Amino acid sequence: MLSLEQTTAESIAAESCQTVLWDGDGGLCQRAWVEIDLAALTHNVKQLKNLLSPHTQLMAVVKADAYGHGAVAVSQTALSAGASWLGVATIPEGIELREAGIEAPILLLGATHTAQQVKAIAQWHLQPTICTAKQALIFSQVLVSLNQSLPVHAKLDTGMSRLGAPWQEATEFVQLVKGLPNLKLASVYSHLATADSLDTAVMKEQHDRFKWAIAQIKTSGINPSSWHLANSAAALADPDLHYDLVRVGLATYGLYPAPHLQNIVDLKPVMQVKARVTQVKTIEAGTGVSYGYQFIAQRQTKIAVVGVGYADGIPRNLSNKMQVLIRGKFVAQVGAVTMDQLMLDVTDIPDLEVGEVVTLLGKDGENQITADDWAATLGTISWEVLCGFKHRLPRVAVSSQ
Repeated sequence: MLSLEQTTAESIAAESCQTVLWDGDGGLCQRAWVEIDLAALTHNVKQLKNLLSPHTQLMAVVKADAYGHGAVAVSQTALSAGASWLGVATIPEGIELREAGIEAPILLLGATHTAQQVKAIAQWHLQPTICTAKQALIFSQVLVSLNQSLPVHAKLDTGMSRLGAPWQEATEFVQLVKGLPNLKLASVYSHLATADSLDTAVMKEQHDRFKWAIAQIKTSGINPSSWHLANSAAALADPDLHYDLVRVGLATYGLYPAPHLQNIVDLKPVMQVKARVTQVKTIEAGTGVSYGYQFIAQRQTKIAVVGVGYADGIPRNLSNKMQVLIRGKFVAQVGAVTMDQLMLDVTDIPDLEVGEVVTLLGKDGENQITADDWAATLGTISWEVLCGFKHRLPRVAVSSQ
């Protein structure tokens, strides 16, 4: 991730109507980028830690490149701010963090089964999720052959109908995992399906199942050092769901899982998406804009071309439905969003020049556009919006302090 200091030298190449954003080596031209506010991230982690009792640890979920924010920088910042664990979905995600020198415990949330995967997990000191008896046996056999032990986490399916052993079989499953050679039972956990819903009936049912499983497992004489259940929504919704660890993804990045949870804690969005105006032109009434002429000017209109498009993660389904911010003012996007560019109606922005910054997501002046705004228009969720920005948009570390 580039630092703020690496992006201060700017030069406008007038012949191409393109603003050049130089990196620290002076060689990389950027027309659009993603800003990651590490001070906001620190603030969010500390706010979340304040919700927890002293014995409850915080896991920052940094899978999918930290929801598009940049896994290494986010992990380092979150750990410095008070997180104790990191959660990833895949082995390569975990290896990336280890190669960056991160030594904190990393839980592998996805399923792994092959001998090659077990060897990689052991080599890089990751901690796997165990979901089935067959998987547990494979891990044990490979680890015995390596003469190596490994902390593992037994997952129960209490109603998500995704990964995990049936909650009704919790005791037998956990006894098997704990009893196998070279497996060290580090935790038993589950995942909630509806923690962000106003209707808490399903969440309560899942919680009751988890509590029943805990009681049965303890009665059998097994008491792992950690039990965990809560995601972001559950961490905000109910302290009874915190247990020994909470696994927080979305809230770490400054967004709320649901509107009714917004007053629980003060969160700040970490990501902003920005681009530069690459050309300004005036078109006459009746002139079409972009592919398919989805927009036809009803008046003489000043159009700004911006160097960002759906290949960067701007959903094409936002065409003619989105606004951006220029100089703190809302501006309408017009015409079809194209692969590398989009167009704006900037008739009401006087003297707009090539190179000016356009905020697609984020705050400019008193106004703000969030991933929730895009999600509402698209009929999706903010998680998907954040994860959608491609890596030809460099992540640039900034600080709001």
